[in-house]
Amino acid sequence: MSKALTKIKVEDIVVANQTLKDVVVKTPLQKNELLSAYYGCNIYLKREDLQVVRSFKLRGAYNFIYNLPTEERAKGVVCASAGNHAQGVAFSCNALNIKGVIFMPSTTPRQKITQVKRFGGQHVEVVLIGDTFDDSYGAAREYCTKEGMVFVHPFDAYPTIAGQGTVGVEIMNEAPQPIDYVFCSIGGGGLAAGVGSYMKSISPHTRMIGVEPEGAAGMKTSLTQDQVVTLEKIDPFVDGAAVKQVGHLTMEVCREVIDDIVVVPEGKVCTTILKLYNENAIIAEPAGALPIAALDFYKNEIKGKNVVCVISGGNNDIDRMQEIKERSLIYEGMKHYFIVNFPQRAGALREFMHEVLGEHDDITRFEYTKRTNRDEGPVLVGIELKSKADYLPLIERMQQKGFPYIEINNDPFLFNLLI
Repeated sequence: MSKALTKIKVEDIVVANQTLKDVVVKTPLQKNELLSAYYGCNIYLKREDLQVVRSFKLRGAYNFIYNLPTEERAKGVVCASAGNHAQGVAFSCNALNIKGVIFMPSTTPRQKITQVKRFGGQHVEVVLIGDTFDDSYGAAREYCTKEGMVFVHPFDAYPTIAGQGTVGVEIMNEAPQPIDYVFCSIGGGGLAAGVGSYMKSISPHTRMIGVEPEGAAGMKTSLTQDQVVTLEKIDPFVDGAAVKQVGHLTMEVCREVIDDIVVVPEGKVCTTILKLYNENAIIAEPAGALPIAALDFYKNEIKGKNVVCVISGGNNDIDRMQEIKERSLIYEGMKHYFIVNFPQRAGALREFMHEVLGEHDDITRFEYTKRTNRDEGPVLVGIELKSKADYLPLIERMQQKGFPYIEINNDPFLFNLLI
């Protein structure tokens, strides 16, 4: 791909901003006093979670579909999405009065599926297929070819990237002072490529920091290897950013406009989601929380600076909150699972409860793995600690009292099998 094709022109982003001015919500750029005080800088949150479809994806989807020739619009459009792009396409189809067929992974949170149907109304059909975005993507492209319809790419298309770049226009228009850093989540790379293109054109000194989940770091891997890499396996938890392959165009653009990429563990993202909700009353989806989760990795560099974090979406299914809490506790070292082999002696269970567990340790799960003999044998035990510091004393007491154990947290196979 030539360098001429890898640049997103700032004038095209400005035109997209004009196209979208009566369609999208001009989301606020809010200074967050709690985060600013904690990190010793000025942190502004670009609240795309307050967008009409609760994510930035409407911008790129509408700009793409709006710019289609009349004859292509008439055929209808097809897309594949884990949720947010689907909502943007659905809203656009309804607004522009065209047909849309939307392919989504079967693992998509129910809340996102419901929203897609609501925004699209009678204009859209939802097809659930596969376990990941990439599964749905393959099925959607096949359908597109078969039916002669236009595929609306969620990230790897010029009009889509230009539409996402309008987030950058609003940031620059609303910023009360020069911006030193912009933290932006990366899934396929459309948002980072668009916002980065605009920011670097208007404010070259601003450092663009992309943020990816540890279980799907496709852009960092691709840039490191200097080619688009298809990841063999991904963790689908951060569903808005969990793609096996980033875009070819987005990678080339990100190579030019992204200064660094931070990779954040999924557990850290969960802790951030809970803090945003408890301390700021902000409901962020995992991909939306990525930029704020990355701040700890840049805490020295951003001191005294002006920082923008793009909260890219707020479509978080409440049914996932227990899993989010669980992942957070495990990441923070306060939730541990063991298979404990109870000794063959009377009172062993009582001894474990009174002499092994600490004063503030709570048993959250207790399950015999051999149901024929409950007086002895292995037991699955989940223990929640009040403090991370309580972990080593717990381990020492189990060893001193003669309770052999296997820690499941450290064994991915057993953890996925039993937990």
